[in-house]
Amino acid sequence: MSRGRPEDWRPQGLEDLEPRAWQALRQIERSVLVTAGAGAGKTEFLAQKATYLLQTGLCPAPKRILAISFKRDAARNLAERVAKRCPPEQARRFNSYTFDAFAKSLVDRFRAAVPDAYRPPADYRIVMPRRQDYLDFLDAQELHGVNADQLERAIARAQLPVADEGSELQRAVAAYWRAQYNDQDDVLLSFAMINRLVELLIRENPSILKALHLTYPVVFLDEFQDTTFAQFQLLRTAFDGSEAAFTAVGDDKQRIMVWAGAMPDAFAQFEQHFAAQRISIICNWRSHEDLVRIQHVIASRIDPNVEEPEARADRLVDGDVAAIWEFETEDEESDCLAQWIKREVQAGNVEPHDVAILVRMRADEVEGQLSAAFEERGLRLRNVARNVGEIAIQDLLGEDLTQILLRLVRLGSTTRSPENWNAALLDLQFLEAVDPVDEAGQQLLQRRLQEFVRKMRRTLRGLDPIPDSAAEAAQAALDFVRMEVLRQAFPSYQRQPDFDRVWNGFTLLLQESLQHTKNWSGALDEFEGLGQIALMTIHKSKGLEFHTIIFYGLDNQTWWSLTPNRLEELNSFFVAFTRAKQRAFFTLCAERGQPVAWIENLLAPSGVHRTGSADILPD
Repeated sequence: MSRGRPEDWRPQGLEDLEPRAWQALRQIERSVLVTAGAGAGKTEFLAQKATYLLQTGLCPAPKRILAISFKRDAARNLAERVAKRCPPEQARRFNSYTFDAFAKSLVDRFRAAVPDAYRPPADYRIVMPRRQDYLDFLDAQELHGVNADQLERAIARAQLPVADEGSELQRAVAAYWRAQYNDQDDVLLSFAMINRLVELLIRENPSILKALHLTYPVVFLDEFQDTTFAQFQLLRTAFDGSEAAFTAVGDDKQRIMVWAGAMPDAFAQFEQHFAAQRISIICNWRSHEDLVRIQHVIASRIDPNVEEPEARADRLVDGDVAAIWEFETEDEESDCLAQWIKREVQAGNVEPHDVAILVRMRADEVEGQLSAAFEERGLRLRNVARNVGEIAIQDLLGEDLTQILLRLVRLGSTTRSPENWNAALLDLQFLEAVDPVDEAGQQLLQRRLQEFVRKMRRTLRGLDPIPDSAAEAAQAALDFVRMEVLRQAFPSYQRQPDFDRVWNGFTLLLQESLQHTKNWSGALDEFEGLGQIALMTIHKSKGLEFHTIIFYGLDNQTWWSLTPNRLEELNSFFVAFTRAKQRAFFTLCAERGQPVAWIENLLAPSGVHRTGSADILPD
């Protein structure tokens, strides 16, 4: 394919970029740290830079771009944006992973090269240890001088091999590795352990290190403020000594993962180690001027030197765009929320799925409190933090397996769906490794897909849209793409337990969705959450946006840790507020707790005041 000249290249799907974004996009001679606030379009910037590098030949074939995100849906979103802007032969050279998926792919691919003492079997199992698991281990080993938090942090940071000597903490880490390999029927590995295995694998195998250097001259790092010590060490081990140019993007005001091991000084570490140039982009494309002004008040409390963003979105609503809604009881709170949302939906101001209720934690408890009032008014509340089988709904929706099967079932449930047809065709190209320039191969894929769609439509016409039909419909789509092909194409599914976890979640959620509809198309809308109000935790809301957000519980019992000297909690508050495109409200319930006075005082000069139910729902 012909290449465009770098000086002639223009953004794809956008009118233009702000001047600083152009500067960061064209910087390819050295690493760059792009700091960008909420709504600045960090993901879109990375997609545009990838498109620029691929389309101009600045990243020539067969070299690839490695993009690492923290959340699976963010990694997929970035890959999809690049795929929309580049022809398939270029988009295939953009490899988008989460940190965990990237590390796991290397362990699975080069498992035989892991040193003998730490080489896992092919059928190792991934586990998510809880604090109680570490406590039980320490008790069993009679290691009373180490606590669970210390052990968890040490496992994530310890460089392999770990000698069974020295401090009690070091001996505990060595004993934990032995136990995970030897004390159960299966070898059990957490993602923190897989990270350590990959660091050892790369360090001990120069040929693998060289292959990484040759393959990836460009590395993107999304949400860099959340990078952990172990992840940063892995990046250094993998790319020190290479000529790779890094582009890291993030916002230190959204650093909310220090509790999970994120480096408190990630930006400074990146600038120093990779000699990176820092460039700040300041436009906010998500929120309108009135919301951005309030956001800046919070941001200035986090960083007094932060630049004021330029709001680029239009205000589309009347009345308050931010307020603290005050209630006496939780029942009054639930009832008022349900009434207000119903009124806004009926007035055509917002779709149900463009409203999100954010909670600090315990989404299941809040679901129990709100559900009855919402159902009474014909509203559906969807707790995306809830598990179906062994996977949370929000995680399930971001899985590659889910997206592929969903598109195929969609094609069977509708008479015409160009978007799903094109996406399914791209899925087949990837799964079957058919070159886009292979016309015969492309025609064969189209015929195969046409035949499948006809067959799938017959299948769904013969199946009543009831829960008992879910497994057969899902199996028909899986049989078409073939489980063995899927597992070969996606490293995350190569082990049967990993595949089963997602597959079982898919069929269970489809069963649930068929309980609330009379046809297959409606069930798939239900599956994706259309027409439902999302309920999620703040940490899961990062990277998302909604027309209207309602933060449930601005009180000292729900958010007891929101104090002036706990910066990470203020960052969480900032993240919650910046999810909103048009409106952001907070609920305060006297029955549950007292106000967080210093936050109210911070926001009051911007016009954010308490409002009672009589003003929220005027007659």
